[in-house]
Amino acid sequence: MTPSLHELSALSAVATHRSFRRAASALNISPSSLSHAVANLERQLGIRIFNRTTRSVSLTEAGAAFLRRVEPALAVIAEAVETVNQFRDTPAGLLRLNGSEGAFERALPLILSFMARYPDMRVDMVSEGRMIDIVAEGFDAGLRLAEAVPQEMVSVPVGEAEEFAVVATPDYFAKHGKPKVPGDLFTHDCLRSRMASGGVSRWEFERKGEEFRLDPPGRLMMGSHGLTLRAARAGAGLAYVTYRAAAEDLKAKRLVRVLADWTPPFPGICLYYPRQKLPSAGLKAFIDHCRTAQRGRQKSKSA
Repeated sequence: MTPSLHELSALSAVATHRSFRRAASALNISPSSLSHAVANLERQLGIRIFNRTTRSVSLTEAGAAFLRRVEPALAVIAEAVETVNQFRDTPAGLLRLNGSEGAFERALPLILSFMARYPDMRVDMVSEGRMIDIVAEGFDAGLRLAEAVPQEMVSVPVGEAEEFAVVATPDYFAKHGKPKVPGDLFTHDCLRSRMASGGVSRWEFERKGEEFRLDPPGRLMMGSHGLTLRAARAGAGLAYVTYRAAAEDLKAKRLVRVLADWTPPFPGICLYYPRQKLPSAGLKAFIDHCRTAQRGRQKSKSA
């Protein structure tokens, strides 16, 4: 019996994502259906394709050899399907996006308006704090802050400029005074945040060409900017968070901002995708949608 295209696609997806759960999500099928397809393929071939443990999935030597032979054919079939998709009036299929949770929060209205415009498109948003190789992991594109986008990628702005803010409660400043320059932070209690990579976020400042990246002292270390902001509200010290995150507290005067002239705006969220790979019809439509929305924002600002 000849393996089906469904079974071969299942093999390729599990090998790419190294996870039955993530591969099933990418293919928009249930994990049990995917597992059944792979098991059926293994029975037909008479070999074990994957080594499975509770924590990992990896190709066996025989599985890797088989996949090397069938991958070129799968690529040709995928290209043929995509070529036909170009002739549709509207794109259809799955758009897989990887990004940080914050990036998706900012881009969600744009993604929802895209789906409303193209009802035959499905979007899989996979949130991860760490940076990954979107090509190797099988994603169409990524969403990150502009400064985090790899240089070899094409980048399309999809959001407004961002800025950081140093904030604390009025009571804290009444007791400890307000820092006038970044160097003053070394005499304050600073609330530190740990990045997804495990490293500690540095506080970055810039004014008139001067740039500083500081590791101010802090007795309290937290795993997210959200917790850092909550601790600041409780009067535990100064937080370094996005202005967007602190905006409501600043408006309600629960928090006060300092060093505003040292935290200028910087480019916000960008959509990025590989330069050397031809975008699918769905990704092309999403890129155009992002660019149209960005032009609309710029036009409304200049009006």
